Amino acid sequence: MTTRSKPISVAVIGAGMAGRSHAAGYRNVNTVFGAGLPPVRLASIADANVELGEDAARRYGYEKALPSWEAVVEDPTINAVSIVVGNALHRPIAEALVAAGKHVLCEKPLAGSLEDARAMAELERTADVVTAVGYTFRRSPGIAGIRDHVLHNELGDLTLFSGRYWCDYATDPNGPLSWRFKGGAGSGALGDVGSHIIDAAEYVAGPIVSVSGAFLSTQIPKRPLPLGAVVGHSGAPVSDEFGEVENEDTASFTARFESGLVGTFSVTRTGFGLPNGLAFDVLGVGGRAAFDQHRPAEYLLDDAQPEARTRGARQIIAGPQLPYFAGGVPMEAPGVGASNADNFTYQARAFLDQVAGVAEPLPACATFADALRTMEIIRAVVDSSRNGGALTPVPPASA
Repeated sequence: MTTRSKPISVAVIGAGMAGRSHAAGYRNVNTVFGAGLPPVRLASIADANVELGEDAARRYGYEKALPSWEAVVEDPTINAVSIVVGNALHRPIAEALVAAGKHVLCEKPLAGSLEDARAMAELERTADVVTAVGYTFRRSPGIAGIRDHVLHNELGDLTLFSGRYWCDYATDPNGPLSWRFKGGAGSGALGDVGSHIIDAAEYVAGPIVSVSGAFLSTQIPKRPLPLGAVVGHSGAPVSDEFGEVENEDTASFTARFESGLVGTFSVTRTGFGLPNGLAFDVLGVGGRAAFDQHRPAEYLLDDAQPEARTRGARQIIAGPQLPYFAGGVPMEAPGVGASNADNFTYQARAFLDQVAGVAEPLPACATFADALRTMEIIRAVVDSSRNGGALTPVPPASA
């Protein structure tokens, strides 16, 4: 625990596009919401690609770049760390950081395998530090606003949740064979973007208890090997040699929620013209709502107006009436927008609120246990696909 007079020293492991988003978030945490958070020291950004790490440290005002995650573990002055590297590295880094007494915010999915995820959730049960997972869409004012409609029963009994996360970052067959295309079934589009829409679905509509009708496919089975480091979803020089893609480009499945609600889901990384297409519709007997990340500063709402002739979906513009907006943007007025970068700032603030134990914290971040649950759902989807779409139960959250 820190005090108001003692800064929280933060570091980010990974200087790619998501790592830079974490770095920028920490830089902005004391510009949003109420007082009470100690000063934040931007200590270091670590990356094996030293040039990339140095550039990120310069851009976001960090004191230095480090060449390895081990150097962060060994620095006794660092209190809180974001892990933003390949999924297979999450477990060893998290274990080392927790052993060193550092608070951990880990990117999703929780780990590269279900075995590692279970070990990390077990680590969390005995850890004497804050452990959290980066589900940034929970911080979207629009998504949080729709959740409030559901919690207050303003849509009536829910009848259908339809969620999708359609992206285009893998449509180019000459894109390099990076780590994102390695690993078994479930570690491709399902793990990368599907984890977000699954978490958003449970955040809005409650627990999923079973899945069925699952189908996984790979549109581009081979990709050229890169000649150097690949950063994020960007291209890179490639060789004439090709390697096998080991996981799925596209997946779809249906789900049953604990409430009896039916859900349909589809995810892809080969959806032409869709840079970041997380979207969902939630329908009830008394109303409906819809969100699309390509229009993040709004959502659609339809409910039982007094006169049928005035009914129809209306655009709700993000403003101070929604969660996170008031106190979260410099110009607190409807119509000034919202962005993914804001979500990372709110997430970083929520994490450091937990670390510092502030009096009026933001809603807590998702836990390792929450992220393990998402991976259990992904495993059930994979099992359903291997068994011809068979109904497959999801282990209870307490299991």
